[in-house]
Order: sequence, then C-alpha cells, then structure tokens
Amino acid sequence: MKAVCEALGVARSNIAAGLQAPLAKPLKRVGRPPAPEEDLVARIKAIIGDQPTYGYRRVWAMLKREGREKGLAPVNAKRVHRVMKAHGMLLQRHAGGADARRHDGKIAVAHSNLRWCSDGFELACDNGEKVRVAFALDCCDREAMAWVATTQGVKGEDVRDLMVASVESRFGQINRLPRTIEWLSDNGSGYIAKETRAFAREIGLEPLTTPVTSPQSNGMAEAFVRTIKRDYARLDLLPDARTAIESLPLWFGHYNAVHPHSALRYQSPREFIATQSNREAVSGF
Repeated sequence: MKAVCEALGVARSNIAAGLQAPLAKPLKRVGRPPAPEEDLVARIKAIIGDQPTYGYRRVWAMLKREGREKGLAPVNAKRVHRVMKAHGMLLQRHAGGADARRHDGKIAVAHSNLRWCSDGFELACDNGEKVRVAFALDCCDREAMAWVATTQGVKGEDVRDLMVASVESRFGQINRLPRTIEWLSDNGSGYIAKETRAFAREIGLEPLTTPVTSPQSNGMAEAFVRTIKRDYARLDLLPDARTAIESLPLWFGHYNAVHPHSALRYQSPREFIATQSNREAVSGF
C-alpha cells in the first residue's frame, strides 16, 4: 500500500479513510410524477375509436395537438408506444415486400405552389356502382386542393375542371397563374389529351407525365390514394354512388385539417401551411 501511494503521490491516510467510509446513497430522481396511465389509455382509445387505422406515431401527434389545445402536459412518443403495446392497441406491422420498380426522381419540393401532382382512384359501392375520383395535391404541403368525381371514366374535360378548381383554391378566380407551376400526372388518356395539355399551358401549368409502367414515379399521389382508401373509404358505409360522392368533402376536409402527415413532422397539411406562413411573415419573405 505504501509503495502504491508513494507512486501515485497520495496520502495513505486519505486512502484508508475512503475505504472505511460507507457507500454513498444513490441520488433520488426529482421530477414531475408520471400522469395516471388510465387517463392516457382513455385518450388513446378515443382517438383510435375515430381513426382505428392510426398507428402510435399518428396517435402521438393527435395527443400532442390535443394537449396543446387544452394545456395538458406533452406525452412522449415512446410512452404512447409502450401503453398501446401493453393494451394491445398497436397495428400489425406492414409485411409487404420491396417494390422492384424503383425510381430515383424526387417528387417533393421545398415550397408550396412549385409542383402539383394529380392521379385518380375508384370507389366500389355496395350496390355495384363505381365512383371514379381525380384529385390534385401540392407536392410541398400535401394539401388536397381540389377533386372531381364521376360515375363514368375520368375524361379530359374532368381533368381540365380539376385544373381550374386547383388554381382557384390557391389563387382565386384568375385567368392565368402568376408563375408557372408543374403539373405531374400519369399517362391516363384524360391527362395526355392534346386539349388538356394545351389548356394547362394556357392557364400557366406545365404538364409533366411519369415514365410508362412506373406509377411509383408519382408516389406522392399513390400514397394519398392509399391513405384515402385505408383511413376513410374502408371505414365508411358506401351503399351507393351518391353516398360516396357526398362523403368526399368530409374525407378530404379531415385529411387537410386533421390527418397527421409524417413528412410534415406529423402536422396536417393546413397546420403545415399555417406554420410556413408564420415563418415567412417573421422572416419578411
């Protein structure tokens, strides 16, 4: 011991006193007591009661929004996952394989009103009727700006009506856009019709089409179709075409104002637009 202490340059008495001293007690963690789990479970059940297809991340986003509105303490996403797992409320993991048809293009843009994308989907009603819907999304804020619905096929005139409705939703009733906006779609006959492409350029849209046999090149629109069918169409009763068409404003309104989007940091499109507008107002741009 003496040789070791001399080599280290410390006093033997100090080492001996340290060996005889009792072990220090662990520090107690001081902080806010955890919120009652029953309250959190009840809040989660209320959310998934309305939206049973929401996973824990979107449930957490809804809880965060609710807490902000009611002045409640924020909830950690990991805690939401733990509680939902303990009570059997987690969704089954997606087990789909990778799509072999990949693309290297980037659809999203940094600012709103630079690129809009459009696509369509079909709704099958209980009585055998079918409703075909075409829509337009902004490739930055993901807002569903406009849509058209028909019990027939989507024709060129329907696409042109959709273009006009999209322009008016963002800029009001004007004859031509103040600056050119890209219009991305697939190669459907209504989109590639000569009259449609000429009309698009006339009002300030630049029509672009995805490569043939590559629908994932318009992946943002494809993802929107999955969301509408999974979170809305499958949860509603669609006895006939009239009911389906009347449901569309409710679905699109909820998607725009409430639905949390992972690419928007789990904000809804309208929340994201408001946030961006506030930032631009503060920065002076």
